[in-house]
Amino acid sequence: MKYVFGFFTLVLLAVFTWLIYIYMNIRFDIDKVINYKPKLSTQFFDKSGKLVANIFDGEHRLYVKYEDIPAQVIESLIAIEDTQFFEHSGINLDAISRAIIKDIKAGKLVEGASTLTQQLVKTLVLTREKKIMRKIKEVLLSLRLETILSKEEILERYLNQVYFGHGYYGIKTASYGYFKKELYELNAKEIALLVGLPRAPSFYDPTRNLKFALARANQVISRLHNLGWINEQEYTNSLKHIPKVYKETLTQNKAPYVIDYALKILQKDIPDIKSGGYKVDLTIDLKTQDIAREALEYGYERIKIRDSRYKDDKTYTQTLNGALVTLENSTGKILAIVGGVNYKESSFNRAVQSRRQPGSAIKPFLYQVGLNLGYSTASNLIDISRTYNYTRDNQIKKWQPKNYEEDYEGLIKFREALVHSRNLATINLVTDIGIDVIYKQLHDFGFKNIPYDLSIALGSFSISPLQLSEAYTLFSNNGVQVKPYLVQSITNNNTQEIVFEKEEKYITSPEQTFLTTSILRDVVKRGTGRKARLKNLEVAGKTGTTNKNIDAWFSGYTPTTQTLIWYGNDDNKPMRRSETGGRSAGVPFAYFYKKYLKLHPETTRKFITPKGVKTNYIKGKKEFFTETSPMPAVSENKIKDNNIIF
Repeated sequence: MKYVFGFFTLVLLAVFTWLIYIYMNIRFDIDKVINYKPKLSTQFFDKSGKLVANIFDGEHRLYVKYEDIPAQVIESLIAIEDTQFFEHSGINLDAISRAIIKDIKAGKLVEGASTLTQQLVKTLVLTREKKIMRKIKEVLLSLRLETILSKEEILERYLNQVYFGHGYYGIKTASYGYFKKELYELNAKEIALLVGLPRAPSFYDPTRNLKFALARANQVISRLHNLGWINEQEYTNSLKHIPKVYKETLTQNKAPYVIDYALKILQKDIPDIKSGGYKVDLTIDLKTQDIAREALEYGYERIKIRDSRYKDDKTYTQTLNGALVTLENSTGKILAIVGGVNYKESSFNRAVQSRRQPGSAIKPFLYQVGLNLGYSTASNLIDISRTYNYTRDNQIKKWQPKNYEEDYEGLIKFREALVHSRNLATINLVTDIGIDVIYKQLHDFGFKNIPYDLSIALGSFSISPLQLSEAYTLFSNNGVQVKPYLVQSITNNNTQEIVFEKEEKYITSPEQTFLTTSILRDVVKRGTGRKARLKNLEVAGKTGTTNKNIDAWFSGYTPTTQTLIWYGNDDNKPMRRSETGGRSAGVPFAYFYKKYLKLHPETTRKFITPKGVKTNYIKGKKEFFTETSPMPAVSENKIKDNNIIF
């Protein structure tokens, strides 16, 4: 007997030593549970707090703290998974005994008897493989974990870590995904359905197998009733209830061009933006974004319909696309940004990434320089043809620009030259002012990589729609340019918030830019931008059509917002001659604002004239003047058309 006792003592000592050895080899694995830092989804919201998208790296998870988890969720989970959770020390010996008996009878591992603590350890540290060694490690780590973390901390980690099917990690994610509800809004049956999922998340996925998911939920309800944790009426009502289940995409991305651009901005300074669990508030308005997308598609389809009349000609609009940017004038907040007509076909964001020639859309800036130098809206400009000689490759070449209408006015009023987008009058204005002055002023306006020659007058350089939008805030924001921005604020998982403010740059006085606005208002009323006209809303804007109709622009603004629209072929092939900025882009501009006014009937409808602006009538027409741009003292006579060669 003495030797038997000694033998068993040695065996127990050997087993104990072996267990210590195993634990010493895995003891650091538990740090992953203690210092729990899961991948968390970042959520993007619009200016009204509406979800725009969930962005995540591998696992879509929205974190919830224990104190924000309803008691009924905890009760339901414990009832079905681990009734003695608050009594045991990490393992349930009774359950293990029953499982061992079943395993012996079956001749293999068929029942695990895992507590919630063990399940958490298995999920975070170990594999799900049914081997005795894995089970021993699980037990050892679970016993140790319960000496470090509280029961509440274990439950918090469990409910945030486990998989609930359909790509949802964590119970908060599943609650939003399946029911579009906060946890506190869930009823007993919805809670039961959720806590029943981790057992077999794919099998019980209610978006695919609602019948089995409801059967599993009813097991939870019955267990709660048997334990006396719900009364008879709650039990009966819950069994009968069939919740509405939603089948959502994981990202729920309602504005992919917006999100791509936001990520591009944020990833520079926040490398873990996709996995850090941030809350990003954007400046965009989802409803405005939707009508912006509709407007761009509307204009696109109109161009395609016109093009379809020439089916035999394959050289046009084969890669047609477009872009749209809407800003808030006073702040630069981007209310909508659409980088193409179909994100699924092309994720290339033309609003941000493309570089296109602005054509005549550059002209208001040239005329603003003239006004700031003392020209008035009633000054005369020379609208005649000139031939310019230049040297290229040691050969003398000639440049003889023309007006779009291929006619000449001789003398034309400053206002009318811009209203009707006269190329020759504009080139002569630039010549009179001096290319050096124009070049410097355009740089001051924010334009980059512009040529140091007269072609600048016709917008022969490259710029993105977003960059041109920023430049146009000079007019829409009364002489103060604002930098367009998309991210309003960002909050991390510890509720620390960074708020972004507008960036502005004073260029000139409101009086001077109002003179240009008054002209651009006439562009829409009776000039090249007539198709952008709207009832009961003043619009100022400028068309832009580049050589061979490669690009079509309309850059317009109202008293509160500014919208720029561009169309063209991605491969830079010409569109038809009929596709001008006024026709191609002006029409969807009007479409957009008709919809926008229905959303925002409170929109300010008329431009306000600054105090420093005076009015007078010249030949019965109202004109505006300032101290810098006074009324001309002597009217000039119209001269005959002629051709001057330099």
